[in-house]
Amino acid sequence: MKEIKIPELAESITEGTIAEWLVKVGDKIEKGDPIVELETDKVNVEVNSDFTGVVTEIILGEGEDVEVGDVIGKLDENGEAGAPAEEPEAKDAPAKEEPAPEKTEAVKQEKKEEPEESNKHDVIASPAARKRARELNIDLSAVPVKDPLGRVRPEDVEQAAKGAQEKPASKPAKKPAAADAEKTEFDKPVERVKMSRRRMTIASRLVDAQHNAAMLTTFNEVDMTAVMNLRAQRKDKFVDKHGVKLGFMSFFTKAVVGALKDFPLLNAEIQGNELVIKKFYDIGIAVSTEDGLVVPVVRDADRLDFAGVEREIGNLGKKARNKELALSDLQGGTFTITNGGIFGSMLSTPILNAPQVGILGMHNIQKRAMVMPDDTIEVRPMMYLALSYDHRIVDGKDAVQFLVRIKQLLEDPYDLLLEG
Repeated sequence: MKEIKIPELAESITEGTIAEWLVKVGDKIEKGDPIVELETDKVNVEVNSDFTGVVTEIILGEGEDVEVGDVIGKLDENGEAGAPAEEPEAKDAPAKEEPAPEKTEAVKQEKKEEPEESNKHDVIASPAARKRARELNIDLSAVPVKDPLGRVRPEDVEQAAKGAQEKPASKPAKKPAAADAEKTEFDKPVERVKMSRRRMTIASRLVDAQHNAAMLTTFNEVDMTAVMNLRAQRKDKFVDKHGVKLGFMSFFTKAVVGALKDFPLLNAEIQGNELVIKKFYDIGIAVSTEDGLVVPVVRDADRLDFAGVEREIGNLGKKARNKELALSDLQGGTFTITNGGIFGSMLSTPILNAPQVGILGMHNIQKRAMVMPDDTIEVRPMMYLALSYDHRIVDGKDAVQFLVRIKQLLEDPYDLLLEG
């Protein structure tokens, strides 16, 4: 009998949640076959079998949190497909006997502990925290939590254990009231849905970005007439030549790269007491999926032409929708672009994608009456732009001028085409 374990996934991934079992008990699988899909903080990962055989037991089900090394099932290398899991009792066992009184008491105690254990599972906690709580015999529901999302972490368990030693009687009594306060009861119907691991990670990182950065947002507007006219003139030839459509994102990506070259601190990050100013341009493009927002990265966007940018954005978007993104697709971006305009947003204040120090928000294009330089009034397709930036690195003057530079490049896009 072989154990099905969670293998080493990647350097930055040590835990996950079982999203879906791809096999069931009795299935015959070959070595290398995918057997389970894990949802991690960043991407979904398929775990492949290390052995050939028949699945005899699934120990941890869908929705269970796991970490590297955990045993999630068992496999019989000599089993036959369709064979049921082994029963713990032999078929020719004697007729059922009445349990002894001491066994009855043990069963009652066991059932009492089961509801208690069920309540513990309602607590949001990392697998490492659950493991440490078992080792220290700490009730997870009685652990004070510092995480803004209410997730129990190993250090919280350690602190609770330390507090229990110092004040064994007084400390745990206060926690149930706090837990009850967090879970508000309603008189009218509600539905409680457990947050996915990725949604919890997104929420945590957005809160961290607001807590750890001095984030400000500056706004401007861009006249999209020239870009729209250029697209209309070139779109058919562009598709015939390159096999991809000429969209807005390539113009904005190229404009961002041009502005970053003029204002390099928007392409930097803070590491300790140092500024790391990056001399490469890996631009993250935010993509909305059913599981939440992901930000795949267009590598070396400064070296790609318009067709290369459009092709890369199209490929990454397709992979995101099909849940095929790899960790390498998401790591190492230097600046991010997000487009709320595709959902109809007129204006927003995008949140930084830490550790980056700048993010550009695109919005809906609306026709508005604009006063022209000669004081005439024309109807123009206008878009509001928003730049959120980390004021610890970027001064307001540079942020405003960065956004003005993007506006200039988009309102006269022929330079972008020549440089692109």
